[in-house]
Amino acid sequence: MTLTRNDNITLQCYHPRFHSQLENYYLKGDHHYYTAHPIDAIKDRGHDRHPIVLVKNQTVIGFFVLHGWNGVRKYTGNRQAMLLRAYSIDSRQQGKGYAKQSLQLLTPFFKNHFPEKKEIILAVNLKNTAAQHVYKKAGFVDKGKRVMGKKGEQLILHRGL
Repeated sequence: MTLTRNDNITLQCYHPRFHSQLENYYLKGDHHYYTAHPIDAIKDRGHDRHPIVLVKNQTVIGFFVLHGWNGVRKYTGNRQAMLLRAYSIDSRQQGKGYAKQSLQLLTPFFKNHFPEKKEIILAVNLKNTAAQHVYKKAGFVDKGKRVMGKKGEQLILHRGL
């Protein structure tokens, strides 16, 4: 199932038909430093990991994984939460408002695919101020929790659904 906006942007559950596009997905050095490349992220599939592609006019322009309890429990005790991880927009597509649009699609996407979930959690590196700005503008809130990640301190951001 997909969810569409007026400008032909959709969030879609990953399907192997997207694989070749993800092989050509480009992340600049600083972006690749903070997030996993989609090809690496889809290799790590568990029963509660759900890779999602952001598609515009049949072209993959973004990617993330929604991770259930096995991923989110590190950050919250809320079993009605999911972790948003490995979020990125193809570097060639950045600056076009796609991040904002994709984050706006999360609520209807959750209502259709994960209606029992009430909160989205994400971890963002303290030094990745550009990403923090995008997430906060999309309604994610910093409640003060911090954890150490592989690449330094991370802020834990929350958004209700």
